[in-house]
Amino acid sequence: METRSNHVLVGGVVLILLAVLALFLVWISRFGAEGKREYDIFFKQSVDGLAKGSAVNFSGVPIGQVKDIALDAKSPEFVRVRVSVDDKTPILLGTTAAVQGSFTGPSTVQLDGAQQGKPLISCENSSCALGVPVIPAKPGGIGALLSNAPQLLERLTTLTERLTALLSDRNQVSIAGILDNTNKLSKALADRGPEIAATLAETRIAIQKAGIASQQIGDLAATTNGVLANDIKPTIGNLNKTIAAAQRSMETLDAAIGDARPGLQAFSKQTIPEVGQLVHDLREMAAALSSVAEKVDRGGAGSIIGSPKLPDYKGK
Repeated sequence: METRSNHVLVGGVVLILLAVLALFLVWISRFGAEGKREYDIFFKQSVDGLAKGSAVNFSGVPIGQVKDIALDAKSPEFVRVRVSVDDKTPILLGTTAAVQGSFTGPSTVQLDGAQQGKPLISCENSSCALGVPVIPAKPGGIGALLSNAPQLLERLTTLTERLTALLSDRNQVSIAGILDNTNKLSKALADRGPEIAATLAETRIAIQKAGIASQQIGDLAATTNGVLANDIKPTIGNLNKTIAAAQRSMETLDAAIGDARPGLQAFSKQTIPEVGQLVHDLREMAAALSSVAEKVDRGGAGSIIGSPKLPDYKGK
């Protein structure tokens, strides 16, 4: 009976100790979590060298560590890295994260780019797909170089092939010919150096003369404008006035001719026939007067009154 009582007592003491240990562990975990904030970072590149416990630096200053690394269940091309950092670290909007590789040690997560005056990254101003804010990622460091290595090698291979085709035997002969011709041209230019210098000097003189001629043409144009403005323009004004006066005179003459036209028509239709008849009568009167004058001349004045006397008949 006493042995059974001892077993119950020992069991109760053990249970109490286990409960106290569990409470202590919970308290320790909460104590360790105090002063920390967690963020998720989604990298679309290799995170080789990064592991749980890897350092998280902000502008080179250690602020926390990597808590978890896993593939994103919805988008496997992304690697989700959860970090735990000191809550006093200013993880502000504009902060970005990159994997910083190293040849001598493990990789780290580098944070930078915080903008002064911006609020802290939180679920209110950023994505919180898994319950914690997300820090945007950017490619950088050796990780980015290794991620782009296949494309870089492919481009290097393509470039090498093109260089090989460019430097083929046929193209090498052509390039040699081009270089030879270039050397000949350079030698010819060197031999003609004095002539080229003289030509350039003459060209410079011709350009100077052309400038002087342009200035003289400008002066002539200005003088011509003055003559046109001072001399020819008044003359043209007087000529315009004369032409206007002549125009008015022509219009007056046309009106006078229009007014005289009925009189001229009457003169041609009535007066001219009457004048013709008068001339005919005058001609007849002149003929009659001539006949009278002739009679007077032959027979005297009496010949006008009576007939001429017949001679007496004498018989034999």
